[in-house]
Amino acid sequence: MSEIELERTYVIHLRDAYEASRSRRAKRAVNIVREFAERHMKAEVVKISSGVNSLLWSRGIEKPPRRLKVIMRKSKDGVVEVLLPEEAEKKEEEK
Repeated sequence: MSEIELERTYVIHLRDAYEASRSRRAKRAVNIVREFAERHMKAEVVKISSGVNSLLWSRGIEKPPRRLKVIMRKSKDGVVEVLLPEEAEKKEEEK
């Protein structure tokens, strides 16, 4: 993987996902995370880790979490990776 250009920690509020119908809330939450990353990290390509995705879907499609703490890393290529803090620590230990 290419070098990390920028790394930031954010808390993303997902209350807008609850404005969607019950059967679309988790999907809407994924889109909110993606849009947040594009806007704040100024990137076109956003990769959401499996841990973040699992957490968003952990309580089913009808009840995603209200907020989510994530670490966003932007590479020199302009690709943003969205990780949970635990996942980021594991990646650093592996290196």
